[in-house]
Amino acid sequence: MQQTPCYVLALDFGTQSVRAIIVDDSGNIIAKGQQAMPPYHSPEPGMAELPVSAYWQTLSAACADLWHHSPVAASDIAAVTLTTQRGTMICLDKDQQPLRPAILWLDQRSATVLPRLGSWRSLFWLMGITAIVERFQRRAPSNWLAEQQPQLWQQTAHYVLLSGYLTLQLTGELVDCSAAQVGYLPFDFQQQGWASRFSWKWQALSLKPAQLAPLKPPAAELGKLTSTAAQALGLPAGIPLFAAAADKACEVLGSGGLTPDTGCISYGTTATISTANRRYIEPGPWLPAYPAAQPGFYNTEVMIYRGFWLVSWFKTQFGLQEQQEAAVLGIAPEQLFDELLKAVPPGSMGLMLQPYWSPGIRQPGPEAKGALIGFGDVHQRAHVYRALIEGLAYALLEGRERLERRNGVKMQRLRVSGGGAQSEQILQLTANVFNLPVERPHTSETSALGAAITAMVGLRRYADFRQAQQAMCQSPQRFLPEPAVAAQYQRLYREVYLKMYRQLKPLYQKIREITGYPQ
Repeated sequence: MQQTPCYVLALDFGTQSVRAIIVDDSGNIIAKGQQAMPPYHSPEPGMAELPVSAYWQTLSAACADLWHHSPVAASDIAAVTLTTQRGTMICLDKDQQPLRPAILWLDQRSATVLPRLGSWRSLFWLMGITAIVERFQRRAPSNWLAEQQPQLWQQTAHYVLLSGYLTLQLTGELVDCSAAQVGYLPFDFQQQGWASRFSWKWQALSLKPAQLAPLKPPAAELGKLTSTAAQALGLPAGIPLFAAAADKACEVLGSGGLTPDTGCISYGTTATISTANRRYIEPGPWLPAYPAAQPGFYNTEVMIYRGFWLVSWFKTQFGLQEQQEAAVLGIAPEQLFDELLKAVPPGSMGLMLQPYWSPGIRQPGPEAKGALIGFGDVHQRAHVYRALIEGLAYALLEGRERLERRNGVKMQRLRVSGGGAQSEQILQLTANVFNLPVERPHTSETSALGAAITAMVGLRRYADFRQAQQAMCQSPQRFLPEPAVAAQYQRLYREVYLKMYRQLKPLYQKIREITGYPQ
């Protein structure tokens, strides 16, 4: 490796904020600018939309914040790379201009008039997956748009993920990264490209091949910054933009995950547990393994839809005291929530939470709801908060066991990233629930780090992804399980938590039948 440091600018678009982060070739975070995303709006219950212009405006503000305190000059940046939230869709007209607000991945709208599947329908019935395919069709925003906004859909010349739209804004090129294609799209996850014209997905979706952007693999150059984009970012024009991957895939890479014996947990807005594999291994029948940030690899993943979003929910609904104290101290309210965890013993004095705040596909199913059981007069806010964190850990532990069965490999350690990884109390709790060593990467910005790794490979700073990862993923901090606490959690998990959904499922179905929600 050359002696002179190499710097890249990683643009990380989360659900709640945008971060512009300078990373060097040793994996050090040199400087960061961050800007909160405006709240999404809901034209109808369950919908989540945001003006497309908000993403570019927020990025410009994040970059302005970055350059206020960066020790690195803009002229020293060798490349830009981009990682974004998954599944946020944007409609563009023939002039590549947005036709309507973006439909966020949080959106719960559902199509009712579905494209005909022809002979595929009988085959799916014989295979017992009719419900899975129908849910795929109903949840696809393209099918909803074709049904509910047909004139606008006819004008949609290009249908792209947020990553594709931002690449267009940055380079003027309508192209996207293959490892960013996670959503209700005609994508072949095993081949990591658009599905064959013979695939059932083209019949299941109201999409034509011409509406989709060409794809390039991680570490490929997507284009160069236009003068307009460079000015907005505070950079010289002509800097290359390298393909990275979706944010969760970048987190796995930036956490040091390369083999299935390392479980990678993301305590983000959506909580996930993933393993990186050379083989295509689905986490469940007809549930795809997603493209990894390293070409030719796959991430087998179990997702808890409303993960650390629940912490934000708790803060909004019950955390006024911490918000007020944090404002005085000049810190984030979440830092004070650790005191709530310390105040309550493991097991939350019998309070148990199941974090199914949003419905699923199979486990949980579309009828699922959250549950909190075991209340007594001893319970206060702190017990609810600890039960919430424990419930998320239990749900991810269930995911771990599923991945181990599918992979045929036992996990030996966990790498934990995302906002929740900043809490040592949460990391120790996780080690105890899983009864495994937990390792925290040297930075909480693992999504940006993973994106930076791909850029360093694209720049040929390193020969391959393994070499880049070894150089840029520094020694993690370890948290070891406490045997007595781990044993208690194992009993609560096996004797209580695993039985909750099965026992409550008939009641959830009755709630759905009586109220019509969720549909």
